[in-house]
Amino acid sequence: MRTRTIILLTLFAAAVASLGSGFAGARDASAQDRKDAVPQGRPAAAPGGGMLSTLQRGEWQCALPGDAGGEAFRVVEAEAFTIGNASSYRNAEGSGIYLLRGSELVFTRGPKKDERFRVLGENTLQKLESDGSLSKLICTRLGSYRG
Repeated sequence: MRTRTIILLTLFAAAVASLGSGFAGARDASAQDRKDAVPQGRPAAAPGGGMLSTLQRGEWQCALPGDAGGEAFRVVEAEAFTIGNASSYRNAEGSGIYLLRGSELVFTRGPKKDERFRVLGENTLQKLESDGSLSKLICTRLGSYRG
């Protein structure tokens, strides 16, 4: 009886394996593709929406474009700021807090309150005008946080 059970189990396993491999080539509409199950990274979010995040810590310098006859850019010292821990920032006038949601940065407290920026890259921001259009002011992270 033991041999008989082993043979039946072996035949059953072979039948299940052959059915499984028979379906491997056929795709139905509800089948899941393994490539779809792989995480694709952080999705691009619409401005003003998306996941909460933080900026890279460090010193940020802001500048306006120059002209062909002179300097390539003009640094605007009054716009400079330093990003610290826990969504905090500071500049020459004081300190405050910001909110980064998707690709839009909003300073919510402190001397830069209500200023908005569009995140262009990990180390680059572009200031938004009050009507939501992009201004010419670009801010770039210069270095890491020093305390």
